[in-house]
Amino acid sequence: MLKIDTHQHSWNLTETFYNWLKPEHTAFYGNYTPDMLEPLVKAAGIDYTVMVQAEDTYEDTLSMLLHASYNDWIGGVVGWVNLLDPQETDERLAMYSKNPYYKGMRHLIHGEADPDWVVRDVVIESLGVLSDYNLTFDVVPVFPNHLKHVPTLAEKLPNLKMVIDHLAKPPIGQKETPWFDQMKAAAQAPNVYAKLSGQFDNPDWTVADVQPYVDFVLENFGANRVMFGSDWPVSLAGGTYASVWANTQKLIANCSDEEKEMILGGTAAGFYNIS
Repeated sequence: MLKIDTHQHSWNLTETFYNWLKPEHTAFYGNYTPDMLEPLVKAAGIDYTVMVQAEDTYEDTLSMLLHASYNDWIGGVVGWVNLLDPQETDERLAMYSKNPYYKGMRHLIHGEADPDWVVRDVVIESLGVLSDYNLTFDVVPVFPNHLKHVPTLAEKLPNLKMVIDHLAKPPIGQKETPWFDQMKAAAQAPNVYAKLSGQFDNPDWTVADVQPYVDFVLENFGANRVMFGSDWPVSLAGGTYASVWANTQKLIANCSDEEKEMILGGTAAGFYNIS
């Protein structure tokens, strides 16, 4: 069974600037590089990881692509392009699409002051260019501001494969919340996937706390549109790489063997074109 961790980061603060990363992020502030992650990945039996952008800069993307070229266990990179300029998007993707590690892009939409940024006409036009290159879009729709826009994106861009990172950060512990309706609406579009990542970044959340949200996502998306991601090193705020991996096994314990194979690698292999 192919096992893929679809969400891990890397940063070296002496080489690349991360605007959001501050000293108060004590659990993961500092340099976190692939050589630190490699033994953890191999101990868990993970075959490949997907390295995901952590800043809206080309420098961050270049750094990830270099890491991927030196580490055979990094199966792909989710980089960044400037979605506010469709021509620049096209020029960059023409270059990136020639790199076998570049699988798609992400923008930190939750960092934008405008909660409707991702559905601006110019952004949708640029995402159309991304779709034309058959590359993927990692959406960071932090609830409650962005998840509601995913069905709109799916309708306007039916050929763009997109995945909801971190299950849109559900309000753990709230049984009555629009998150359920909005996630269900997103699941209606066949080109929208969901990523089991970030659920254990908070040390106060247990498997029992998270379980109802994961069960709901599996029921609505199906295992063939759900994938695992560790969110390392951000996940160090809530535990270790090994604990995130173990807790994920518990979350999907009631799934069939075939479903587990999809969640832990099969879905990701198809989505990000990793083999």
